[in-house]
Amino acid sequence: MATSPMDGLRPTTAPVRSYRTDFPRDETPISEGGLWRNARTDGIDWCDVVTRNGVAFGEVTRMGVAEQRAEQGNLDAAAADAAPVGDYDDPTAVLGGQWGRNQFVKARVFSRNQTNQYFQEVEIRLRTTIEPHSCTGYEVFWRCLKTEEAYAEIVRWDGKIGAWKSLARKVGPEFGVKDGDVVEACIVGNVIRGYINGVEVTTATDDTYAGGAPGIGFNFGVGTTNVDHGFTEWEADTYDD
Repeated sequence: MATSPMDGLRPTTAPVRSYRTDFPRDETPISEGGLWRNARTDGIDWCDVVTRNGVAFGEVTRMGVAEQRAEQGNLDAAAADAAPVGDYDDPTAVLGGQWGRNQFVKARVFSRNQTNQYFQEVEIRLRTTIEPHSCTGYEVFWRCLKTEEAYAEIVRWDGKIGAWKSLARKVGPEFGVKDGDVVEACIVGNVIRGYINGVEVTTATDDTYAGGAPGIGFNFGVGTTNVDHGFTEWEADTYDD
């Protein structure tokens, strides 16, 4: 993939650890020789990432409780139950082992049959740790839609399933993605940024997590449209201070 606007934020030293893949194997869940940790296989409460025909996508989630959020426009913010509702068992996978704390990730989007019937998202994970019944770290994501209902967001995950906090959100067609778009996310110190095709679209500041691994994820509750959105290329460079 081409040069990135994130390059100006990178340290001048060599990365302490990097990884690149175009998902050449058909795997359920993604492993690539044992390099990846998955959120159902290793985290138990969430779902795994699948690779097939050069695309990484999320497995079908439990589809028990659909997502309802005031920000999504399907939950009244003034209602007594305005706290987000849903299973939130997002398919997630992160690389195992130790990684530099300053993380730069770039990925190419796969998207077909876009629909506003589901909240199809492609997600980049930063400083994420998956353990049994715990997923912590940051999630930068974009809706696979190019209408006024599209969005980009940065979220912090805080351990148990359903424990998360939105840090930044932008809504509109310029914040959604289509097939072939390149999305990027980085965290340097306590600043998190998200990009679409070289344009910065979201930023947030948070000091909660100092370490963890880069990875990928997808939204829960999209039914069998899980195969309609994912990534075809993914790369990460990480650095220490």
